[in-house]
Formats: sequence, structure tokens, C-alpha cells
Amino acid sequence: MPHSEKTRVTIYGCGPDEAAQFRELAPGFGVLPVITDAAVSEATSELAAGSRCVSISHKTPVTHATLRALRAAGVRYVSTRSIGYNHIDVEYAAGIGVFVGNVSYSPDSVADYTLMLMLMAVRGAKSIVRRTDAHDYRLSEVRGRELRDLTVGVVGTGRIGVAVLDRLRGFGCRVLAHDTRLVDRPGAAVEYVPLDELLRRSDLVTLHARLTEETHHLLNRRRLARMKDGALIVNTGRGGLIDTEALVDELESGRLGGAALDVVEGEEGVFYTDCRDKPIASKALLRLQELPNALITPHTAYFTDRALRDTVENSLINCLTFESGNQHG
Repeated sequence: MPHSEKTRVTIYGCGPDEAAQFRELAPGFGVLPVITDAAVSEATSELAAGSRCVSISHKTPVTHATLRALRAAGVRYVSTRSIGYNHIDVEYAAGIGVFVGNVSYSPDSVADYTLMLMLMAVRGAKSIVRRTDAHDYRLSEVRGRELRDLTVGVVGTGRIGVAVLDRLRGFGCRVLAHDTRLVDRPGAAVEYVPLDELLRRSDLVTLHARLTEETHHLLNRRRLARMKDGALIVNTGRGGLIDTEALVDELESGRLGGAALDVVEGEEGVFYTDCRDKPIASKALLRLQELPNALITPHTAYFTDRALRDTVENSLINCLTFESGNQHG
């Protein structure tokens, strides 16, 4: 897209790797990037002066006050470098004349990570690594299982869920799927079933649904109780899809076999932060991390070279698309 003069875009919450990508790619799009590692906030909104478009990270919640401050600074478009909008009130932003767009990136990053977590869960990798780190090299008392002997339930079959389904075919396991947007899929390569049936039949359940009011605590206490004894849960979607307190109870009792979670309720302000010398307020997170059958990683499934480049490029494209249409003045 040719531009007679460069479009100024302020980029908030930009780490060194992202900054390098923005500096490399921006000139080719005719964009002048104003890069800061500071998170977007009411206090930092002045950095956006002269930019109608800003790019923000998903790591920091965007308050209504921040949105008003951005609007006052002349911002009309916010491109969030994420698929989800859970950190920003899109309706409120639109109500004050600020439009919000998300980005897409390769689903392979999260799909690959999901398969890794599945394999770690079925082989009890957390306990094995802990014992080995303590120089206990004996075999575990519990043998691992093989994916080909299991039924895997995939909840949510958007781009990432479909990429997970593609990978599972190579393992020869039985696969079930559930998606509220795709209730009837005649001729589909996978069997679509109601959620309660999927939970009842699956040895391992992996979550890839969007987090909405309807899907909040999709796996609540009642639904967790419907799962098979010894079943496993993998979540690389959003922490709020699971009632964490109910999950902890099921894991502590030993009824469920384990969980591998890249996202956890209450992760905000904890994940992406060095908390080695800080207290952690989330008791549920601390309880999960103490359990030998719960593997926690800090919302890192998306974090690959390819996904980073896709995110930066699509954030720039979003801003230029908005500017080229001069949308909503």
C-alpha cells in the first residue's frame, strides 16, 4: 500500500523481540513506529499524541480511563496484538469513538504446544522431571499411557482447534469434537457430539473455545464431575473456561488424572511477571502448582518466531487498513 508520507503508529508494551520486528517491517508498510516498552495506560497516553492508531499488548488490562485518555490524545483505532479481546472493553471503546481490532497469527504455534501438553500429561512428565531434578532416577509408580489408546475430546474447532484435530490424526487416537457454532456437521472427518457426551466419553479433553459470558466456567463443577475417573484436561484457550476451584478439588481428590494448563483464572498480573520475590495472591494457582498432576505454564503457547512476525505484520496492516478508509473520521 503506497503512502506519500509515513503513517505514525504508537506501539505500547513492546518487548525487544517485538521492537526488532516492528523496526524491520514498518518501513515496508510506510509506517513510522513510535515504540515504547511501557504498557498502555492513562499515564502513558500522551505518547500517542500524533497517532490516530496505536498497537497494544494483550498483557495489560485497558481501563475505561485509559481509553478516554487515548481518545483525548487523538487515537481513533487500537490494534491489539492478540486474538482475544478479554483485556479491553470493545463496546465501551466504540461508544467513545475508538475502534478496536485484533490480529490473527499462525494457529500452529498453539496447536503444537497443545500436543506437547497432551503428551506431557499422558506421560506424567511433571512428576518425572521433578524426581529427576532431585536425582531420583527410579521409574514412576504409575505407567504412562499412549494417545492411540485414548479418546480425545476437542472443545472448540476454530483455526486452532482444527489445527489440533489435524495433528491428532497422526497419533491414531479416537477423536470427538464439540462446537456450539457447528452443531451439525454431516460428513465431517471427526464426530461432533454434545458437550456433556464429549466429557463423558473422553479420556483427555482439550479446550479451544472463545471466552464469552456463555463459555465462562464452561467446565464447571457439574461438568467436571461428568468426566471419566482419571481423565485429563489441557487448556491453551482461556483460564476462565474452567472453574479453577472445582478443578483443584477434583485433582486433589485424585478423581481426575491431571491437568496441563497454559492459561489459568487470575493469571493477570502474575503471568509475564518475575514473581520470585513477590507474594502471589491467587491461592488456586499456588495450589495447582503444588500438585504433582497439574502442569502450569505462563500463557506461552503462542510465543514462537512465526507467530510473533504474523502478529506484528497484521497489527501494522490493521492500522493501515483503518487509515486508508479514514473510518469514522
